[in-house]
Amino acid sequence: MTQKTLLLTGASRGIGHATVKVFQAAGWRVLTVSRTAFDARCPWHAGSTDHFVGDLADASARADLVARVRDCLGAEGLHAIVNNAGISPKGEGGARLGVADSSDEVWSQVLGVNLLGPAALMRDLLPELERAKGSVVNVGSIVGKRVHPFAGVAYACSKAALEALTREAAGELGPRGVRVNMVTPGEIETEILSPGTEKMTDVIPLRRLGKPDEVARVVLFLCSEQASYVNGASVDVNGGQHV
Repeated sequence: MTQKTLLLTGASRGIGHATVKVFQAAGWRVLTVSRTAFDARCPWHAGSTDHFVGDLADASARADLVARVRDCLGAEGLHAIVNNAGISPKGEGGARLGVADSSDEVWSQVLGVNLLGPAALMRDLLPELERAKGSVVNVGSIVGKRVHPFAGVAYACSKAALEALTREAAGELGPRGVRVNMVTPGEIETEILSPGTEKMTDVIPLRRLGKPDEVARVVLFLCSEQASYVNGASVDVNGGQHV
């Protein structure tokens, strides 16, 4: 059988790192993308050779990145893109950036990485996705649907827009054999949690934070043949926090 290939953005920690491990355990080749070089402290197979440095918010850098990714793909094309990279700037002392505190630079930076990057990757690698009858999974957030005590307004708007992008792309690319779905995690236990997040377990029905691999396994399902008729869906992975 042909080995499937995944392109994953934002792979160095948290949900991204867990996604690398889950897909590799399932036999996938994983190509990773971030703005920084491969870190040997994140040990995944082929990480030193299948990692690409690129800024998704920079059009020229993204064009070079896409060309390099395309060069390493086989005739089968690209079986999946997981748009996991995202930024959520904070104010002084880690303060939440609301409307009054978010500069044009913050808006541009967040939307460039969180929204434009995923849209551009889908567009630029569409021929490779079509060839493989592949799929795209966009990693959103519960923040896209409700006000959050820690996530800023630009981040929230970018995730709400990412859901609209998922819906639009699913409708447009479905006839071309490419499925597009979304996962919307809630409070996930990673090393970059804001102080006080653990207190939010009081409003989560399962009374605990989620684990990165619990999100990664849903992502794998959406990219698999088991989800062959799932298109345009947004899957909540939040322990019931949305209810």
